[in-house]
Amino acid sequence: MTSTQDYSELRAELATLTTEAFRPELADIDRLPTVEIAQIMNGEDETVPAAVAAQLPRIAAAIDATAERMSGGGRLIYAGAGTAGRLGVLDASECPPTFNTDPAEVVGLIAGGPSAMVKSIEGAEDSKELAAADLDALKLTADDTVVGISASGRTPYAIGAVEHARACGALTIGLSCNAGSPLGAAAEHGIEVVAGPELLTGSTRLKAGTAQKLVLNMISTITMIRLGKTYGNLMVDVRASNEKLRARSRRIVALATGAPNEEIEAALAATDGEVKPAILTILGGVDAETATRLLGETGGHLRAALSASRP
Repeated sequence: MTSTQDYSELRAELATLTTEAFRPELADIDRLPTVEIAQIMNGEDETVPAAVAAQLPRIAAAIDATAERMSGGGRLIYAGAGTAGRLGVLDASECPPTFNTDPAEVVGLIAGGPSAMVKSIEGAEDSKELAAADLDALKLTADDTVVGISASGRTPYAIGAVEHARACGALTIGLSCNAGSPLGAAAEHGIEVVAGPELLTGSTRLKAGTAQKLVLNMISTITMIRLGKTYGNLMVDVRASNEKLRARSRRIVALATGAPNEEIEAALAATDGEVKPAILTILGGVDAETATRLLGETGGHLRAALSASRP
């Protein structure tokens, strides 16, 4: 049971965090017209991209290191609690349909397990041991990358995940929204996006959440670009799992090749609907079997496969 002294110490610690700072100039915000509150919130959100921009060199270094690990068969694993954990799970869940990754390649861990996505699991975020156990359940290896996510940068679950991963030899990234955070210090790559105090004191699902989402977008998207999951700015590894995505697949092949519809349909039929080999059959002038082989030999990089298809 937590003592009064412990609460006093935690309260004092929170008071030092930028993400928890009280803004007296907004103390009467509940008295303002709705449109004025919306204008204030919109103005607050405009500050987030600049805070992210200040961390771009660190973000890029972390991405290059992640791509190197993943190219060798490693996984990208997010770990966080509350909003931070949900953002990690969201980013991970969108990689299979966008980049045709296996669900086991990019994984989101949230303190308290899947039910914590929709319901708060009391106390889960306070356990470093729980984070270590969750990573052990995934059979963490030194080839993997673990991204601890915490707005405050002091959440035990995120710190525990990074500490355990680093002890196992995995690459570690700490994403927080306070400078000099314990999470940033624990990770090999510390990314601290300081967007400032929140509109609602301590409500880090706001600017901090937005900042974290922007950085996670970069980590997953640019890593996948580095791994050859795109051709230019086209999602050539998209998984056509519904009618919209099947239509998008055809549009991607058309944009990449400029081929007529009949040729596009024939190429996709020959490659079982897979966009990347379909493009290669058209631009490289090879059959589907050869396209598949060339992509395998080049690690799935379409540009390299195209070069290899031409004498």
